[in-house]
Amino acid sequence: MTEPPPEEPATVVKRRPGRRPGTADTRGQILAAARETFSEKGFDKATIRGIARQAGVDPALVHHYFTSKEGMFVAAMELPISPENVIPTILAGPREEIGERLVRFILTMTADAEARQPVLALVRTAMTNERMVVMIREFMTQALLNRVAEILEIPPLRMQVAFAQMFGVVLMRYVVELEPLASIDIEELVELLAPTIQRYLDPPR
Repeated sequence: MTEPPPEEPATVVKRRPGRRPGTADTRGQILAAARETFSEKGFDKATIRGIARQAGVDPALVHHYFTSKEGMFVAAMELPISPENVIPTILAGPREEIGERLVRFILTMTADAEARQPVLALVRTAMTNERMVVMIREFMTQALLNRVAEILEIPPLRMQVAFAQMFGVVLMRYVVELEPLASIDIEELVELLAPTIQRYLDPPR
């Protein structure tokens, strides 16, 4: 009886050196690296390549999961909205109605407790953390306010004042719970605030 040939030794597969591919937790690793990098360097100086290096992944994976630095910041800070979605929503439609759309958008979004909590939590942290202040300021100016001001061809100060007024309304409504502001209907507030916000956003005369 002929004996079967001896089995060949198992081949050892060696991994190529370089960045590790995506895994089930790659997104979480990138977010952890993003939070650390944004906190240390601020929004402006943080880069996708630097965050990828910190996470030990290829920069292409960062783009795959988050598309842009702005998208990665929104995810890392657990913000309810992204500039890539907000800006087209605000600008879609007649220019003379931008104030109304902006007011209604902010009031409707913050009416959802789950949506406003991450924003308010970020603000509370910023009150005692200078690095957080810098990070938020850079993100707000570069990713949102200055971009809208440029599109509308108005001075950045006008956009900043409009946002500041709306942010103050949100704080008084949901943090201080000032009555009757805290319980007034959204549409009543839109009617009251929209003309003032529109004045900031109209072209300077």
